[in-house]
Amino acid sequence: MSVTVAPHGIWKSPITGDSFTARSVTLSQVRVDGPDTYWVEGHPLEGGRGTLLRRRGTGETGEVLPLIDGVRLPDVGTRVHEYGGKAYAVHHGVIVFSDRTDGRVYAYDTSDPRRGVRPLTTLSKVRYGDFWIADVRDLVYAVAEDHSGPGEPVNSIVAIPLDGSAARDDSAIIPVFGGTDFAQAPVVSPDGTKLAWISWNHPNMPWTSSQLRVASLTFEGRIDREVVLVDQPGVCVYEPRWTLDGDLIHVDDSSSWANLYRTQGFVWNEGEDPNAWTTRLRTRSLHPGRRAFSHPHWQLGLHSYDNYDNDLLVCSWVEDQEWHIGTVRVDNGMAEEWATGWWPIGNVAAADGRVVFLADSATHTPAIIEVSRGKTKVLRPSSEAEVPAALISTAQMLTWKTSDGEESHGLYYAPVNPDFRAPDGELPPLIVNVHGGPTSASRPGLSVPFQYWTSRGFAVLDVNFRGSTSFGRAYRQKLNGQWGVMDVQDCVDGAQYLIDLGYVDPKRIAIRGSSSGGFTALNALASSDVFTAGASFYGIADLVKLAQSSHKFESHYDKFLIGSDDLSDPVWAERSPINKVDQIHAPLLLLQGTEDKVVPPSQAESMFKALRDSGRPVALRLYSGEGHGFRSAAHIKDSWESELSFYSQVWKLNAKVPVNLEIENL
Repeated sequence: MSVTVAPHGIWKSPITGDSFTARSVTLSQVRVDGPDTYWVEGHPLEGGRGTLLRRRGTGETGEVLPLIDGVRLPDVGTRVHEYGGKAYAVHHGVIVFSDRTDGRVYAYDTSDPRRGVRPLTTLSKVRYGDFWIADVRDLVYAVAEDHSGPGEPVNSIVAIPLDGSAARDDSAIIPVFGGTDFAQAPVVSPDGTKLAWISWNHPNMPWTSSQLRVASLTFEGRIDREVVLVDQPGVCVYEPRWTLDGDLIHVDDSSSWANLYRTQGFVWNEGEDPNAWTTRLRTRSLHPGRRAFSHPHWQLGLHSYDNYDNDLLVCSWVEDQEWHIGTVRVDNGMAEEWATGWWPIGNVAAADGRVVFLADSATHTPAIIEVSRGKTKVLRPSSEAEVPAALISTAQMLTWKTSDGEESHGLYYAPVNPDFRAPDGELPPLIVNVHGGPTSASRPGLSVPFQYWTSRGFAVLDVNFRGSTSFGRAYRQKLNGQWGVMDVQDCVDGAQYLIDLGYVDPKRIAIRGSSSGGFTALNALASSDVFTAGASFYGIADLVKLAQSSHKFESHYDKFLIGSDDLSDPVWAERSPINKVDQIHAPLLLLQGTEDKVVPPSQAESMFKALRDSGRPVALRLYSGEGHGFRSAAHIKDSWESELSFYSQVWKLNAKVPVNLEIENL
């Protein structure tokens, strides 16, 4: 087969917006219920509607929920904390879920389909999520976020009756816990007598400082005697979960790493005082080391580990940028890694010796994986469109010295297309990608959007700047007070590192990022001339205005990252890209959803107007109905093609692109 000689950036690729957005779904919230496996699929062709699917033990797969009121399809999702997360629970065939369309909680009994979907709550301004079904009391424990009053919404834990009485009367909902700014992750012990959950208060985020609480439950399902099990300044707690024998497992970072801990002493002994458990609790480290067994709570319902049986936990963890899955013994913490060929993303669930989890690999996009009796199989791929093996650019893990003498990390993807090669001596353009959060991390699994670029002759550097997770608490905390400075420098240094290695063309370096990554990208364009183009997806331009309009979950987050809680402090203006327009000379592309409640569209619009009016090259794409992240196939496709058109015009690549993006002042 002949190889075509063509410049980087114009190589023809089968990876297109049409081929992958139309044939792909977003997989999340994997759970098991006996022999059945459940998960939620986000469908781009249906505007991102959340569909609950079930795979039976016999192998049949299909959508499980019927029409609501016989007229409309359920949209399984929640807007608690705006980022949502765990929007359903299933137990012994009974499903409880939140519908994103009307915000109500519904129940559906798969053993009695004629009964249909039943409402459990009224139409109101209260959002629900993070469900736990306690069938011994016919209650559903949940996080409630009440937006009905003035000021910030009120977060609490409540118990919703399964009999549907609260669908007619809000007062039937039982208040369980309140009084803190946030509470989440309610889990009931196997014997039904205890409830564990997490809470935290402003100005903290759940990953900066949070508490683990345990309480006994009354006959009615209310909390009785409460114990705060973990409450250390600067220590965060993740994922409380009961063992089958009634011990409590949790993850915290008191060792500087997100390690597993086991607490014993909860089980009641005949003849003793019901509250005797409060005096004999003993917590010990289960598996200490430089491993992260969980991740920041951006969304409800983290499920990075589960009970395999009475003796073992099945766990996912990350160590040295590599993802693993295996078992950890409950009695002594010994770990055994499984060789599955897949890297767990999370959503680990187990029942009856069967383990199901969401994972990807260097050569496969996310999929639902099952391990049973030592055999591994794919239950559900996220895409019907496979990236040809010869076209895959695998991640190369890099570490480079930063300008201040420390280290930063990233994943490098070289251009790969067997049908093309560049002219002798030509180096590829580089796209530096900045993940959001910024308390998050990039991972090396197969990313179709990255392959979209590498198959066309671009190189990609995905940066895990200081402040990213999975590298220990000390690495994450380095960004506190340095947001907009240290993250920017790590991206600049990463690009320069590749330039110095001779990997990429120094005249064609772009930086792109979404949300907080967009903020980093905008600041990088203003502070360095290494970048000759940039793209911001719903990125932050004005910190002061964002702080004034931010939703409750993140309303104090910026103050941690900026290092000041005084909005009049000059540092807020100094870090805001909107005040650096005169320093931005490289062309900029802005992409934004009109219904974004996290970073309002005014942020992108003001940046666009300021750059346009000052004569700088800039383009803006607004997507109607989209929130913080694009869900519609048409909009995802357009964002890919608009970005390619942008780079093609800026760098004069002459790539063939279906979209003719208009760039002002170019």
